[in-house]
Amino acid sequence: MKFFALIASALFLVSCAGYQLGGTKPASLAKVKTIAVPMFTNSAQHPRAEVIATSAVANAFIQDGTYRLSNRDHADAVLEGDLRSIRYATVRGTRYDTLRPEELTNTVTIQWKLLDAKDPTKILAAGSSTGSSQIFTLDNFQTARNNALPEAFERAGTALVTRLADGF
Repeated sequence: MKFFALIASALFLVSCAGYQLGGTKPASLAKVKTIAVPMFTNSAQHPRAEVIATSAVANAFIQDGTYRLSNRDHADAVLEGDLRSIRYATVRGTRYDTLRPEELTNTVTIQWKLLDAKDPTKILAAGSSTGSSQIFTLDNFQTARNNALPEAFERAGTALVTRLADGF
């Protein structure tokens, strides 16, 4: 009976051999616990888009939980971002006027780099993250475009945080 208990416990321990407890941060970011996220810059020249992008990235950090947000004075790293582009592409036109879009997709691109807070010349990680969303333009084209922007930035923010938290 003891033999079966020993084998069962050994099989139980072996079945969990591929799992690990704790974070899966990249090795280069192992010492980073807190990140400061100052306001991003806006090279896309879309009004107030940098506010939406910064907020979306900060919310993605909070939801992920791998890193804590902090101010620049108490942070281990600082995330600098630049909103590079907001592109729109027609998915579907209206039936009788193909030049008037009925459905669009917008794609936002955020260029970012994670700097060491103590030595800002040291880049810990860098990259580009994109996010997209669908827009139905029924009556007010401008309102539809502005309402779809936060969703695209949320997806770009999630991609950015996933890259920093999981390494891919």
